[in-house]
Amino acid sequence: MLDYELQIAVIGAGHGGKAMAAELAVRGYTVRLYNRSYEHIADIAARGGIEVTLEDGEQEFGPVAYVTSDMAFALTGAKLVMVVVPASAHRDIAIACAPHLRDGQIVVLNPGRTGGALEFRNVLRENDCTADVIIAEAETFLFASRSNGPAQAQIFRRKNTVPLAALPSTRTGEVLDVLQEVYPQFIAAPNVLYTSLNNMGAVFHPALTLLNAGWIEATGGQFEFYIDGVTPSTAQFLERLDRERVTVATALGIRAQSAHEWLARAYSAYGDNLCEAIHANPGYRGITAPRTLRHRYIFEDVPYSLVPISELGKRFGVDVWGMESMIQIACVIDGVDYRHRGRTLERMGLVGLSLQEITRLVETGSPDPEPLPPSDPYGQP
Repeated sequence: MLDYELQIAVIGAGHGGKAMAAELAVRGYTVRLYNRSYEHIADIAARGGIEVTLEDGEQEFGPVAYVTSDMAFALTGAKLVMVVVPASAHRDIAIACAPHLRDGQIVVLNPGRTGGALEFRNVLRENDCTADVIIAEAETFLFASRSNGPAQAQIFRRKNTVPLAALPSTRTGEVLDVLQEVYPQFIAAPNVLYTSLNNMGAVFHPALTLLNAGWIEATGGQFEFYIDGVTPSTAQFLERLDRERVTVATALGIRAQSAHEWLARAYSAYGDNLCEAIHANPGYRGITAPRTLRHRYIFEDVPYSLVPISELGKRFGVDVWGMESMIQIACVIDGVDYRHRGRTLERMGLVGLSLQEITRLVETGSPDPEPLPPSDPYGQP
């Protein structure tokens, strides 16, 4: 029996946030939808909800109970806080949430990209948030979806499973206890290193955008991003980035999935190579390319996916020249120092930590070993 008394705050009303809010509302949950700019959600408030086209083509209306640009109001009474914003906004959202979070709330980053939960927790602490809040991150966003109007959304495909981990991993079970009825697709991941380094956006998004830059600018993105944009040549470069990501994960003691394995698990899409597997995924059909290069596939995925993976790779001696080349090209095209602005080791709270200390941090919440129990004066434990 679904817990319809559970109030869920959805933070962000972009492609993913509107789709999630609408889908939850269609299923009867009380949804509190937050967006920083009220103008962006005014039509949703006026209509009382969001029109959503589901995977089967059925059109439904999701009545959203509360629509607001007031973070304190959005979080009031919400046990589950689903953050669905680009990773570039995670820091600002953490700052806005810090004064208003209360004991027992669960914050899930959908997704965390790379290092999202680590940075989010650091920002809460920097802003004197002492509430007993669980921060978790999903490996990827549950839906392939798009916003197709001010109060409209479309869900193309729902992933079969999405790994999720809490920080620390000892609290992952508490998160899944709440999520299992809402979205049973979420499954336990070993820790946030696993979810962060199985970030497929790092492999697919920036490289496909940059390698198709001319076509995007010439057509305004009027082509299918994953079908027309993925050719044998571009897929070959994606394979290179994927090998680098998996190698960085191995250096951190994580057995990461390859992109082939992920496509099979998430979408039941198979092929002899990555190009074939992507083309075999019906969930990618109909998704057009970005209309401009000023898109989250660059301003989010370069600094918050490629940069942290590259930083971890260099810290532990992995050759990441493919990722570095994408970072450099993005910096030149946008005129932005994404490496400096990105999710660095410092922002993740990992500067100077050994592999053992990082592992302890994600598993227990502290890089320090647990103190030994005190001994009695006679040396007996």
